[in-house]
Amino acid sequence: MKMQENIALAPLTTLNIGGQARFFVRAEEVEDVEAAVAFADDKNLPLFVLGGGSNVLVSDKGWPGLALQIGISGIDHSHERETIRFVVGAGEEWDAFVALCVSRNIAGVECLSGIPGSVGATPVQNVGAYGQEVSQIIASVQVFDLATKQVREMNAEDCEFGYRSSVFNTRDRGRHIILGVTYELRHGGPPNLQYADLQNYFASREETPTLSDTREAVRKIRAAKGMLITPGDPDSNSAGSFFKNPVLTASQYEELTRRAKERNLEVPSYPALSQQKKISAAWLVENSGFSKGYTKGRAGISSKHALALVNRGGASASDIMALQNEILKRVEDTWGIRLEPEPVLVGF
Repeated sequence: MKMQENIALAPLTTLNIGGQARFFVRAEEVEDVEAAVAFADDKNLPLFVLGGGSNVLVSDKGWPGLALQIGISGIDHSHERETIRFVVGAGEEWDAFVALCVSRNIAGVECLSGIPGSVGATPVQNVGAYGQEVSQIIASVQVFDLATKQVREMNAEDCEFGYRSSVFNTRDRGRHIILGVTYELRHGGPPNLQYADLQNYFASREETPTLSDTREAVRKIRAAKGMLITPGDPDSNSAGSFFKNPVLTASQYEELTRRAKERNLEVPSYPALSQQKKISAAWLVENSGFSKGYTKGRAGISSKHALALVNRGGASASDIMALQNEILKRVEDTWGIRLEPEPVLVGF
């Protein structure tokens, strides 16, 4: 284990924002994780676990304790009847794993192409896009339990997956360090084309799209929305979608549609949960007076997608938070809905 001091965290995040970590370790083995936790305990240091840095906003003050980056690698697979099980290290790049599956004609992750970050981050927020969520394919998650100081396996039910949520970011937030994930996938399965954007993309095509076709389409759609990390693209300096799509009760949805009707607007929605409606956060933002490309100092909204807050160059965490708060207040004042931010806030 190589312990480093006063390491800048900004270059380790896709927003490229944040101060220094007092101590920093990149753990490439389970034993490194155990040693790092023991070090933090011995020094009475707060612990922050970093993956690919694609869904975090680090404060300008940085992190006063130990930042532990999980770099555990390795991809093993086994066949079980009609399924293939992949055991993947938490430090593996997510999109590289997706590419591997698609290249082998293995279905179940093709719509999750182009999502930045590491494998270990996927269970935390039940990462999903274009009609797929990792909760549909996760068999188990290997963790280091900070409460018991033991490595253990959690099955999918233990993870308590919900919309952009799991036990890892709700009830037991901060208790587990994810070491690896086991995914259960199907060889030769058809691509998932239930999402409207994909249906529109392939509307003029007569032959059935392959998994490779679907992966390519998803990446192109994400790029058009500024949701693909592309060198040289100023809209890439983001943490992805900064706000979750709110899920409303029937009465909340009724109130929203009433307000929309007063403005001669129609609310786009689709069924999410029983008796509830999932609403487009991007629609709420744009219909609260924030256009794509909106700028507030050195921070702004992506020119391609209303949910991505971007670093226009030299932005601070305070700049991003000021823009976030402005959006939150106006959406709530306009629609009576309090949006929930998606990124993990570190050091605030």
